[in-house]
Amino acid sequence: MITIPADLAQVLDAAWGKTCRVPGFLQENEARFLGLLAACIPASGLILEIGSFKGRSTVMLASVAAHYGLGPVVAIDPHNSNLSTEHGQPVPASSYDDFLNSLRTAGVTEHVEFHHAFSTEISATWNRPIRLLWIDGDHSYAGAKADFDGFAHHLSPLGMVALHDTLNAIPGPIRVFVEDVLRSSQYGAAGFVHSIGWAQFRPEDGKKFDERRAWLARRASRLVPFATQETQLSGFRKIQYKLHRSRIPRAFLSPAEWGAILDPSSAESP
Repeated sequence: MITIPADLAQVLDAAWGKTCRVPGFLQENEARFLGLLAACIPASGLILEIGSFKGRSTVMLASVAAHYGLGPVVAIDPHNSNLSTEHGQPVPASSYDDFLNSLRTAGVTEHVEFHHAFSTEISATWNRPIRLLWIDGDHSYAGAKADFDGFAHHLSPLGMVALHDTLNAIPGPIRVFVEDVLRSSQYGAAGFVHSIGWAQFRPEDGKKFDERRAWLARRASRLVPFATQETQLSGFRKIQYKLHRSRIPRAFLSPAEWGAILDPSSAESP
């Protein structure tokens, strides 16, 4: 049973007000959906973020977690990314200082347990239950697979896994989501919001959702041959990719719509 807090809309508005000031690539509908997951997942454990960059998703998750008393958000990132959010601006050697500044500015520092490390360094000795596993780290297949394999077996029943950029032409997130989540009966309800792929860990009754997950997997798997880190899509291949992606439902879900998808009765048809 999903319980939607009466003040959720106001909490998400306030959290987005802080999040939108942080540089990053997370879109508003994605950030609000993350906040929804953080607030409403009916599972025990903590929120774990792999890949923080300058703290955009960290601020959203920590703001919601702080309001509802969910404990600290555990954030893992080596801060060695060579990405820039400002076109034409020099790329800093590390995003670490910007990350810390984002937390301070948003007033959520005390609600974040940060590990300045690679996820594999932390997963080697990890033994804590997870209610929300948010993966937005190394987008290569090897990197995304290591992030998932290192922590997914710590998910609490009814917990959630969510991967960023599953519907962008990058190999890691889409392959891991299709192969390890959508094709596994360990998971129940699943879907996409913008480029986030999400699923609920249902080891006891995931098979009830096999048909819906298979329906999503068939459509999402068509993107895998186009996902590459070596070259950007262009021309006819780009058109083909966008056509396949357009056939995958990925609109923002209201709390009520998301809650209905988690109901096993909704698994009877896609």
